[in-house]
Amino acid sequence: MNSNPGVYILSHTECGEKICAAAGRISTQPGNAMGIWEKSQDGEKNANLIDKVTRSGHNSTVEHIMFNLAFNDVSVIVEQFMIEFRLASFTVKSRRYVDFYDAGFYMPEFKREENKTKYKSHIKSLFETYKYLTDSGVPKEDARFVLPYCFLSNFFCSLNGRELLHVLHSMLHGRGSKSPEIYALGKQLLQQAENIAPGIFIGFEERKPKKQDELDLSFIKQTQGKKAELVEYISGSQNASKTVAAAAMLEANVFSAADINAAVENKETRERIIAAVLDCSRPRALESVQFTFALNKVSLSTLTHFARHRIHSIQVPSLNTVDRTDYVLPESVKQNCETLAIYKKAFEDSLSIYEELKNAGEETALPYLILSGNTLSIVSTMNARELMLFMKLRSCTRAQWEIQIYANKMLEILRREEPEIFGKYGPSCYADGFCPEGRLSCGRATEMKEKYKMQ
Repeated sequence: MNSNPGVYILSHTECGEKICAAAGRISTQPGNAMGIWEKSQDGEKNANLIDKVTRSGHNSTVEHIMFNLAFNDVSVIVEQFMIEFRLASFTVKSRRYVDFYDAGFYMPEFKREENKTKYKSHIKSLFETYKYLTDSGVPKEDARFVLPYCFLSNFFCSLNGRELLHVLHSMLHGRGSKSPEIYALGKQLLQQAENIAPGIFIGFEERKPKKQDELDLSFIKQTQGKKAELVEYISGSQNASKTVAAAAMLEANVFSAADINAAVENKETRERIIAAVLDCSRPRALESVQFTFALNKVSLSTLTHFARHRIHSIQVPSLNTVDRTDYVLPESVKQNCETLAIYKKAFEDSLSIYEELKNAGEETALPYLILSGNTLSIVSTMNARELMLFMKLRSCTRAQWEIQIYANKMLEILRREEPEIFGKYGPSCYADGFCPEGRLSCGRATEMKEKYKMQ
């Protein structure tokens, strides 16, 4: 068993550079697909072609090669960094169900040995707090809030060549490069990629991005503190129900403009069209409208649940902006005075150690002292089709309790803004009429249908 921390390319598309080169040739050369394929068997010519094509900015050709990665015993900061890449697929060890007491933790470099000792002692105490909470009956999904962001994570990631180039640029030249851990992983990953597909990755350093990953708004003066509301509605498509109905009729490709205008202006007809869209297995018309929310005081643990929704735009600030004085407080912890005191002490002690190490100039260690229950604000923009999936999963009683709160507040706003569309949204038992959870079902389908029914 490989116990070395790092990132490893487990497998990749056979004949990967051949298919990428063939893709580069097919758009400009005569012949059918198999003929082009037969011309794409020379490794050196393929590498030269791929290099030429990608240098000109046509990176779609390298989307045809896939890479399967294993991230082995890396910090959860690496996991959070990676999971924000929208075009990659991830499977992560769940902190809701797996005990992380023996997970281990990442040790950053320290300038002074006594600071390293302080850090190590504090992190060990947090794992002991985690164990105390779970032994006291606090569910793992709530005890995990005291886990520091240096705990070790293991996950698999699959992505194509173009997205791997994007990841590597961010690890080595963008926002990830500021983290010594992520930068070192980027170097390790690039070396493996160069050996597998030299035509794609050799010369990588010559193609540094010309723009920075992070947005610089330092020129704006902050005059007020952030609002306290958990969910703030920023904007949404105007006349969304009419837009969805019109899009559905246009998709049918048989109606005139006059037919469409008449139909969408008639409330009864419009509602019937939307009902038909919602009953369809391919409700593409819902993608024509989108809605943006600010989600405040989101714990880092719950942030991962939001980030796992691939088909939405999510804006996550730097971990340096995490409010270390603010944290979630689960009901399971508040029920016992002793567990509550120990839980709070974990956050207070972490803030104290953070201040000590910050004053000592140990900047690289600071992100790893964030606790999973600390909070930040994010922005999410979803179209109505992704919102349908989001609500089915996240308003369900099987969802983690914190994200249920956000989902229900978002749904409340959406129903107020566009009741014709979102009146049918909710958990699967309400939206689809049945529960897909099998033996894990809460068994409260009738109650849930009544709860989410529009009054």
